[in-house]
Amino acid sequence: MNTRSITIYTLSGVAALCSPHYATAEDITRFDDYGPLKTYAQSPIQSNSLTPLMRNGFSYQPGTVELYTTATIASVWAHTEEYNADYYQNALSIGGLWQISNKWVVELDYTFRFAANNHLDSLTSAFHDVFGLSQNGRDEVDKHSFDISVPQYGVEIHDFNRETLGSALTFYTGYQLIENKHHGLSIGGSLYYNYVPSGPFETSNFEQALQLNYSYRRNKHLFYSLLGLSYRRNDEVLGDIPYNTMAYAIGAGYQLQLNEKHRLLFEYHIYEGATDAASDLSKPSNEVLLGYRYHMKSSAIEISMIENVFNMDNSTDIAFTLGYRHRF
Repeated sequence: MNTRSITIYTLSGVAALCSPHYATAEDITRFDDYGPLKTYAQSPIQSNSLTPLMRNGFSYQPGTVELYTTATIASVWAHTEEYNADYYQNALSIGGLWQISNKWVVELDYTFRFAANNHLDSLTSAFHDVFGLSQNGRDEVDKHSFDISVPQYGVEIHDFNRETLGSALTFYTGYQLIENKHHGLSIGGSLYYNYVPSGPFETSNFEQALQLNYSYRRNKHLFYSLLGLSYRRNDEVLGDIPYNTMAYAIGAGYQLQLNEKHRLLFEYHIYEGATDAASDLSKPSNEVLLGYRYHMKSSAIEISMIENVFNMDNSTDIAFTLGYRHRF
């Protein structure tokens, strides 16, 4: 039995064996905690497919309804002997979450991802200069380009400014397995449909994912973790680059409550290489997130920065997300 099969059976087994008789979150108000950052994978391949999100292992107060919107700007730069990618990607997301009961939560999300000049090239180059980091070829090409080239598979896409990269609808449902004062464990599944009717990134693909969410809280400290597995039937995406059928995602996060209104968040996500098309794209991508959240009476504003580490040629150079979340 291979590793992916073991992971699927493990996730399913936990759901079947855990007892439902645990404490609930009724003593936590619906505005106390918004969970992990509302951010999405930014690696070029993973961001244009279904990749599990970091989620809270605890339930929210029953009846909680959250509406949210986020905006993300990112700069992609990858330059190897096998492929080149140099472009900007941006995303707008809207969605809603409903904590139906102590056990069940549902969420519906729509994300529109597109190419457009967000001028991050200049910021990235300046950052590398200030800290004495290599430009990795950035200073050898024109700024604000939109190019993807994978000669091995005949992929040559150029000048695609203002083209749609993705238009995806995701439905998530989660079930609370364990919950007490300090520990929360939930399992959830996602259905995802991405449809781009025309253009160089034309696609129509349906994907699914299963994930476990574990969280631990003590006083002003909260820890989050994720173990997820995605399945996709379509084997090509983002300009017909071959895709793996399954891919895992793991992550860990920490939230520090400075006071009633201010929170600091740190997250680390690892996404399995989603394609064997090129050596660097087949390696896991590692994304580090730093975030700040400001709590108001019934809403929160959060801002985060996403930076790739270890492998510089299979994720975004840098990305920024601004989000607003409102609860009823």
